[in-house]
Amino acid sequence: MNTSNYEELGVIGTGAYGTVYRARDLKNAGTIVALKKVRVALTEDGVPMSTLREIFMLKQLDTFGHPNVVKLLDVCQGQRLEREGQLVLFLVFEHLDHDLDEYIKRLPPKGMPPVTIQRLSREMLTGIDFLHSHRIIHRDLKPQNLLISSDGHLKLADFGLAKTYDFEMKLTTVVVTLWYRAPEVLLGEAYNSSVDIWSAGCIIAEMFQRQALFPGTAEGNQLERIFELTGRPSEAQWPRGISIVRENFRSTQRREPREFCPKLCDNANDLLKSMLAFSRHERPSARQCLNHAYFKQEPMPT
Repeated sequence: MNTSNYEELGVIGTGAYGTVYRARDLKNAGTIVALKKVRVALTEDGVPMSTLREIFMLKQLDTFGHPNVVKLLDVCQGQRLEREGQLVLFLVFEHLDHDLDEYIKRLPPKGMPPVTIQRLSREMLTGIDFLHSHRIIHRDLKPQNLLISSDGHLKLADFGLAKTYDFEMKLTTVVVTLWYRAPEVLLGEAYNSSVDIWSAGCIIAEMFQRQALFPGTAEGNQLERIFELTGRPSEAQWPRGISIVRENFRSTQRREPREFCPKLCDNANDLLKSMLAFSRHERPSARQCLNHAYFKQEPMPT
């Protein structure tokens, strides 16, 4: 498709991997869309297979029409930047007016109703379960990447960092906003899909508290804040062969999420305790989270 079909209206945001514009779809009655501009490094053979695979994966996901995943409407080729050895691509997504970060900031003083937190948490984890069932890790879950539709439903957005994954991988340092980053990523370990479960746990806590659970200022400080909840890992738990020294962190004991987030009910506290386990092997899958008692309780306690 041609980029001339779209009229740029302004920048929505800029991330590690590209800029997102608000645009008008001129071929579709002026519908407002989100246009993500990404630069792809060209190889001798043109666009790398990894990029083509990722775009194919996004289009393939779209055929399911999942209610909790933002739709990819179109892919357009932009200009070739010969000097930089890059090609500009535009990914055209459905446009939603608000993200969860804005939604939380606009709340009245009493905060979000517990039943709304329960529903949005369920929708987030349903979207994550869908991605994971297709062997995709989002890897950059944060309130700014969770969009809220006009009728109040949550959709996962910005798969710029998503990759079809193997079970043990290394993350580059640009991946995942610091506050939602799992400890294994901060420590430079291999990781798996449980990095999304950690991020989702941080986001659920933020919906209750209306502020970030671990607002770290740098990677070391981020780990310190995490260890306030999880406890400093034992020598046996500390990963081998990494440059970060365990003894640089003060000794702390594991605590309950409720101590950081007093509004949690018993079931929410229990769910977050499992989602925010230091060891990625102890965290539940998205499907297991959805089967937790927190999502079975009806009506939600206030």
